[in-house]
Amino acid sequence: MTKTDSVRDEWRATIEAAPGRRSPAGVSPVETIRSMSGLEFLRAIADGRLPHPPMSDVLNFYLVEASKGHAVFMGEAKHDFYNPIGSVHGGWASTLLDSCMGCAGQTTLAAGQGYTTVELKVNLVRPLSNATGPVRAEGRVISAGRTIVTAEGRIVGADGKLYAHGTTTCLVLGL
Repeated sequence: MTKTDSVRDEWRATIEAAPGRRSPAGVSPVETIRSMSGLEFLRAIADGRLPHPPMSDVLNFYLVEASKGHAVFMGEAKHDFYNPIGSVHGGWASTLLDSCMGCAGQTTLAAGQGYTTVELKVNLVRPLSNATGPVRAEGRVISAGRTIVTAEGRIVGADGKLYAHGTTTCLVLGL
């Protein structure tokens, strides 16, 4: 077994065992969201104490880690995500990056605050396929101000290759 095979198996196991994946899909009540800091809220999803968003099941990626200014999602592209030219549609990678970068920003927010993405820049540097295996999307905050949060993100495969990277600008809102 190669090192890449070992990492691929470990990542698949992480995705399958993620507590947040085993919780039911759903949307938390606004009162719950308002009562928690962004970091507390995301950790509760990752830990399975709050429901994971329904889109996680549809797009096959899950929040697995959150810390201040940092969020990690892991997932695996399926053949169902192919575009007409035989690779995974760029929208899957874009959504994965939007999620990890936006959630990295969310970890910096106080209770009663939310955010929305106002700009998203994605660079797709290598095609994804269902043979790529699991990927890790890591978002990190660049700057967290009172009204604007910027973050960057990267999608890497178990082989260590970079598949996509991007940046985001998010607007901080009151809930």
